[in-house]
Amino acid sequence: MPGILARLAFVGTCAAMLAAAQAGDGPGAVAVPPPAADPGGEVPSLILGVFPRRGHDTTLELFRPLADHLAATLDRRVKLVTTYDFPSFWRLVVDRRFDLVHYNQYHYVRSHSDQGYEVIAKNEEFGRSTLAPTIVVRRDSGIGKLSDLRGKRLVFGGGRRAMISYLGATFLLLQAGLDPGDYSARFALNPLRACAAVFYHQADAAGAGDITLDLPALREQIDTSQLRYVAVGPPLAHLPWAVRGDLAPDLRARIRDTLVGMAADEAGRKALRRARLTRIVPAYDGEYDPHRRIIAAVLQAANVGY
Repeated sequence: MPGILARLAFVGTCAAMLAAAQAGDGPGAVAVPPPAADPGGEVPSLILGVFPRRGHDTTLELFRPLADHLAATLDRRVKLVTTYDFPSFWRLVVDRRFDLVHYNQYHYVRSHSDQGYEVIAKNEEFGRSTLAPTIVVRRDSGIGKLSDLRGKRLVFGGGRRAMISYLGATFLLLQAGLDPGDYSARFALNPLRACAAVFYHQADAAGAGDITLDLPALREQIDTSQLRYVAVGPPLAHLPWAVRGDLAPDLRARIRDTLVGMAADEAGRKALRRARLTRIVPAYDGEYDPHRRIIAAVLQAANVGY
């Protein structure tokens, strides 16, 4: 009962928001050396949290140059933090341990509501600042529409907090008249593995994003020409960057300007390339209202734990 009440409370919060229109050392923490000592006293470190989208070690490797760029521009230490799993990262968000945090859209919607985080920017990847949820099937499956998936095996990339490949994909199924009990649901580590499961006939369909079949990492594993999107949802704002709500306005503005301005100089572009980003572009809270509607609908339809 407590879990159900908590979920319903969050759904109510999403609806209300639509109606209304720092960290300690720990596993995964990397301190970026300060560019210079502050003669007026030590400037507090900025704690940057990046969710382990690509695993712990790879995340630190990819985002260290970006943290270094922030440190140099802001003239203060930047501590880069990630974790080995998503639940551990989420606990740090709940505890408001990050000054600046990069995570998925569900994380932002909930942490904005419960912890007061404010979005300032979002990713641009492969030249696009949006992602769309999709359902992937084999071309030879005989599945021509979503209603054909009734009684079938579906695998979703990521867990139940995956905004695009689970929540967004489940929303597409709901719109087609399929409730969670109308199909068998399993989870893969990520959308690439979910699509590979479909390719190898281990599942009938996969929840993924609209760039998944074009990713070189997937094309190196399987013949993606044998797969297709049976449904594609509307484009949604990309992965956000958010700051603590109580962060000083001038520091918030400097962080936003630094992130958004990285594509303007070679050092910034190099850090972006290392993080596998095209650019980081401005973002505003209202861009995540469609995500709120999706989250509310899925929470109401499925008895799932969050």
